[in-house]
Amino acid sequence: MFFALTVFLGCIGVPAARAQTKSQVGEERLKFVLVLTRHGVRSPTWTNDRLNEYSRDPWPKWEVEPGELTPHGKILMTQFGTYYRAWFADRGLLSADGCSDAGAVYIGGDTDNRTIDTAHSLSQGLLPGCGTIIHSLERGTQDVLFHGAAKLGKQDVQFGLFAVAGHIGGDAAALLPAYKMPLQVMQQVLSGCFEAGCAVDGKKFLLKIQPSLNSGSGDHVAELKGPLSTAATFAENFQLEYLDGMPDAEVGWGRIDEAKVHSLMALHAASSELVQRTPYIARIQASNLLFHIVRTLEQARDNKTVAGAIASPQQKIVFLVGHDTNISNVAALLDAHWLIAGYQRDDAAPGGALVFELWQRPGKEDDVRIYYTVQTPAQMRRASPVSLAEPPARATVFIPQCSRAEEGVPCSWKEFERVTGAAIDKQFVR
Repeated sequence: MFFALTVFLGCIGVPAARAQTKSQVGEERLKFVLVLTRHGVRSPTWTNDRLNEYSRDPWPKWEVEPGELTPHGKILMTQFGTYYRAWFADRGLLSADGCSDAGAVYIGGDTDNRTIDTAHSLSQGLLPGCGTIIHSLERGTQDVLFHGAAKLGKQDVQFGLFAVAGHIGGDAAALLPAYKMPLQVMQQVLSGCFEAGCAVDGKKFLLKIQPSLNSGSGDHVAELKGPLSTAATFAENFQLEYLDGMPDAEVGWGRIDEAKVHSLMALHAASSELVQRTPYIARIQASNLLFHIVRTLEQARDNKTVAGAIASPQQKIVFLVGHDTNISNVAALLDAHWLIAGYQRDDAAPGGALVFELWQRPGKEDDVRIYYTVQTPAQMRRASPVSLAEPPARATVFIPQCSRAEEGVPCSWKEFERVTGAAIDKQFVR
């Protein structure tokens, strides 16, 4: 089995970071970082022929095949890697340049082209010219660290359906009036018509798709179909167009701007909340990943080999490059939430990362601190380099069952282990 984690961004507060880098004897210090990151900006996963069934105008053509990391996305992730290097050096985990301590970094990823390409791009920014090995199974194979965890245990599909249905009163159609306004706006953007009931002859009408909730296949225990889930796909595509730096006239055919992209992403957030953050679904899909994350942190804490850990005890930084679903599922198990300006609540945006830090406290138990970090929409659209002076955005993550009321809302190791142990379903762990 393989594991993949992408780069983490690190703390944004530069003065504080520098002060803590030069730790004195007896002071707490950052000992280890694990970064669970989403791949960078990709093209839509639907083909243009499929997308065009719903829109008056043809969707823009991308430079790459569906679902692949874009050239712009590669640039962004390389820039992110450069930032990580500067931040890790500032914290004393790496040297500022060169390859002397490249062995302290582990970069792994899922087997999709976009995750492996993201891992390579991060590596180019983080450790340029160092020949870093990207750890992954063969491209296209299924890694149960990121996918297919349901194959490790017996899932109760019926229970999963009822768990999701419980969020919508058992009626998938109830979502339509709840999201009537953004759904209407989405239909108007697709139709190029800003009157009520806009439709285009020969095209599928978004608002007339029959809503349903059924058992899914593969990674999806439950599958929500209808206007909301379809509109969620379109909203994410508009976000990708914007973040990829497409001309204004091509982002939603020139009918939407950054504010409207943000507004329409509420549809994607709602859909993701139902199918990715329902606790039972998250337990099936993320227990295996969270288990290995915890064992990796334990290995770093004890400085000796621990079964189930990713990488070796000598490595100080682990990057796992996966998908938005991986971040959403793990966050759901921890009841973790965040909000970054320009994004919807809990949006696991392209290149965004859920970061786990292990802090050593002399004479006390080690702490775990978690935060979410991502380049801002403006930084991504313009491909603006991120640096210690101009860092990516960051949100501290509070874990209800273990965080303390202190800066960084840390969890003691004992409490973090207790909370994660209760969240992980061992039947879905390899």
